[in-house]
Amino acid sequence: MTSTAQPMVPEGRKAHPDHLGHVIFITAAAAMGGFLFGYDSSVINGAVEAIRSRYDVGSAVLAQVIAIALIGCAIGAATAGRVADRIGRIRVMQIAAVLFTVSAVGSAVPFALWDLALWRVIGGFAIGMASVIGPAYIAEVSPSAYRGRLGSFQQAAIVVGIAISQLVNWGILNLADGKQRGTIAGLEAWQWMLGVMVVPAVLYGLLSFAIPESPRYLISVGKISRAKEVLSEVEGHSVNLDTRVVEIQDAMRREHKSTFKDLLGKAGFLPIVWVGIGLSVFQQLVGINVAFYYSSALWQSVGIDPSSSFFYSFTTSIINIIGTVIAMIFVDRIGRRPLALIGSAGMAVALGLEAWAFSAKTAAGTLPTTEGTIALIAAHVFVLFFALSWGVVVWVFLGEMFPNKIRAAALGVAASAQWIANWAITASFPSLSDWNLSGTYVIYMIFALLSIPFVLRYVKETKGKALEEMG
Repeated sequence: MTSTAQPMVPEGRKAHPDHLGHVIFITAAAAMGGFLFGYDSSVINGAVEAIRSRYDVGSAVLAQVIAIALIGCAIGAATAGRVADRIGRIRVMQIAAVLFTVSAVGSAVPFALWDLALWRVIGGFAIGMASVIGPAYIAEVSPSAYRGRLGSFQQAAIVVGIAISQLVNWGILNLADGKQRGTIAGLEAWQWMLGVMVVPAVLYGLLSFAIPESPRYLISVGKISRAKEVLSEVEGHSVNLDTRVVEIQDAMRREHKSTFKDLLGKAGFLPIVWVGIGLSVFQQLVGINVAFYYSSALWQSVGIDPSSSFFYSFTTSIINIIGTVIAMIFVDRIGRRPLALIGSAGMAVALGLEAWAFSAKTAAGTLPTTEGTIALIAAHVFVLFFALSWGVVVWVFLGEMFPNKIRAAALGVAASAQWIANWAITASFPSLSDWNLSGTYVIYMIFALLSIPFVLRYVKETKGKALEEMG
């Protein structure tokens, strides 16, 4: 996709108050893709142990079924931009909605393990598309005075989607008398968990018909009159539409479409690209997605009953929302680096406490009361410190740290590195936890500790700097 950066606009230009409500509706509708991103990513949490039981598979095979969606994510993210430039942002949203719907239905009624994996890849493809098209569309329709706040809708929608998926899972489990394989209307509880995503997926598709195409895309395909209508809708009638069209056209002509070659120096990637890759990889290697993909199974593995384990997964996702709000409040006040360092230190302590608590696991597969309580508290503290720091800060860094001429390509490489690291953690956790659960958390703690000198030595503060200053 062409860069989502918007042309410079005169300071003080604001959306007409009469139109702000409409702009918020448009943004919220587009952010439904982020909601589905979060929902589909974490809903599998409630089905892990049931899938293991239903298909009688070991940890290694189970991990591949869980992690395989990330392959679809990477493909969807890599292709969404180009497709959107050809057929439009709205059409890509509609394609993603169809894929989310098909994935939900297929995952709910699989014939065998292999086609469950196939439906997860399709869902992953939709996640990847939503991860790209949502922020791009929101940036392109938001008035400059509100772009930052409206842009945060996507991240907020993701964490809300995670929380709602865990709440739905918990509710379905209770309807099935606390049994993940208990039947409700002929289907097992875990099948309902995966299938309920049809509802937000269909809603996303319907909402896509109620919002306008991006004016930037309309101008790129010569639909100037329609672009003016949309600009009037989102920026108000007082805006000089002819001037705005010329501004957007000029900005599109000036854009440098960065390529992979632009990222290369004499010894591989440019140093700044390696820093971006490092930020992306560290964000995943602390094990955050274990909390969202495996937490229910994890708590059951140390003796907590399924209903309670599902409830703790929900409370963890609420903590994730709280931490994300904290980050949004402070990222522009105290800076990106301080937040990252605070988060790293907090995560390291919490992960260390979890490792200590899990080392007390008994032969019966339970934790003593004291260690169990500490493990639960530490898990929530870990998610809180991640959410208020690396969960948001990394994406802010990646959007700001690269020079203009390589920004798009460098972002693509860094995002790819993140998907790969995500896959590595997701695919390895079941086998690692079978080997040594406490040792697994020691590994995550070490990565949290290593992220501190990495930030101190290699990552520069970007707070308050114009994008044109990055070099």
